[in-house]
Amino acid sequence: MDLLYRSTRDSSVQVTASQAVLKGLSADGGLFVPNTIPALDVELEKLAEMSYQETAYEVMSRFLTDFTEEELKGCIERAYDAKFDTPEIAPLVKADGAYYLELFHGATIAFKDMALSILPHLMTVSARKNQVKNEIVILTATSGDTGKAALAGFADVPGTRIVVFYPKNGVSPIQEKQMVTQKGANVKVIGIHGNFDDAQTGVKKLFGDKALEEEMAAAGFQFSSANSINIGRLIPQIVYYVYAYAKLYANGEIEKNEKINVVVPTGNFGNILAAYYAKQMGLPIEKLICASNENKVLFDFFQTGSYDKNRDFILTSSPSMDILISSNLERLIYRIADSDDRADAAMMKALSENGKYEITPAMREKLGDFYGNFASEQETARTIFDLYDKTGYVIDPHTAVASCVYGKYLKDTGDQTKAVIASTASPYKFTRSVMEALGKSCEGRDDFELADELSGLSGTEIPKAVEEIRTAPVLHDTVVEISEMKNAVKKFLGM
Repeated sequence: MDLLYRSTRDSSVQVTASQAVLKGLSADGGLFVPNTIPALDVELEKLAEMSYQETAYEVMSRFLTDFTEEELKGCIERAYDAKFDTPEIAPLVKADGAYYLELFHGATIAFKDMALSILPHLMTVSARKNQVKNEIVILTATSGDTGKAALAGFADVPGTRIVVFYPKNGVSPIQEKQMVTQKGANVKVIGIHGNFDDAQTGVKKLFGDKALEEEMAAAGFQFSSANSINIGRLIPQIVYYVYAYAKLYANGEIEKNEKINVVVPTGNFGNILAAYYAKQMGLPIEKLICASNENKVLFDFFQTGSYDKNRDFILTSSPSMDILISSNLERLIYRIADSDDRADAAMMKALSENGKYEITPAMREKLGDFYGNFASEQETARTIFDLYDKTGYVIDPHTAVASCVYGKYLKDTGDQTKAVIASTASPYKFTRSVMEALGKSCEGRDDFELADELSGLSGTEIPKAVEEIRTAPVLHDTVVEISEMKNAVKKFLGM
């Protein structure tokens, strides 16, 4: 039996996995969720012996049931290859009593590579399956990492084009340089005057623009999404939690079926939702520890049951988490509302119109899997310094937010369950913030000089992703107002 996907806002909308991947977003604005969460019915002993690619097949084949074995294995082989700088793909490093799951060994040195390396292949197979003749236009907003990872994944993939919007002054210098130097005849990078939420809201408006959809169809185009709202992004993220658990067992770090905690630095909620889905599949996860930076809308939600984006937007040293509308939280809301599409739609309408919504006491009771906390900018920098001082291991600011919140969790609970911390970006992506946290003077020095010093300090090699952009020319310099996003897309498509 094929596993079908329904919209969180209208359960009567049912599509196959490949259709959900292609559409990205349901026409009613809802997100696609599987009708049931499949069980991970593979013996742990078997999983412990598997490569990353083999684990990916076991997890993803349970969700993408309309893909043949050959199709799915082909996608996996093309995704997880020499683009990653380690055959393990996602190694675990033990430091100061926790296990850091390094998700930054791909082409753009951030965790988004884990899913965006495979999404273009899932999408082109899905297009073939569904006899799509239009060119697929990937439209995405980024707070820094998704953009570059999507650009790298889709660059020169036949039958696709990609447009990425980013907040002009809301990403790190390395993140921006990675995007604006992107090669590829089918790619366009556009800065906007505004923050990430403005970019994301603008992209959602374009997706919901029926007149534009008809105009594009007449010109031979159709939109799809590479943002974390696409189920084709979420499912590959489940894989690395399963892989990490199996490797802990294989390395003798845990007993069979011993529970672990998972700590995730969280902005759009997709990465921690993937861990939640892994738990629903049967992976022995105890607590899901949700770590926020000073934009602590999720921490407040877990504390109060009220989601309220009406607050100041703060630019931090962990820009990929500078988000006030956590889009993927809708999938959790739908689940804790007992799959009540009308309740979900009403809450999302309230968020759109008033910037806030409240969940019921019954829904709050179902959040027991989660613990939320946040780290201030000062605490984030201190965590980078302390971990390096103690162990010589250097982490980036996003990972430091998670590490700091894990420390608060230990203080609050005394829970000694072993913990995996999702390490979501290389410190080389945020050299300035990291070097400042380590007490080094950054004045008058560019990010590449700082990368050279960081390499010496940490005893690690500068990643290829940083070396490549050191002297790369800027190829994208368009910056527009929010109101001009639609015209910018049409211009790029020659419409």
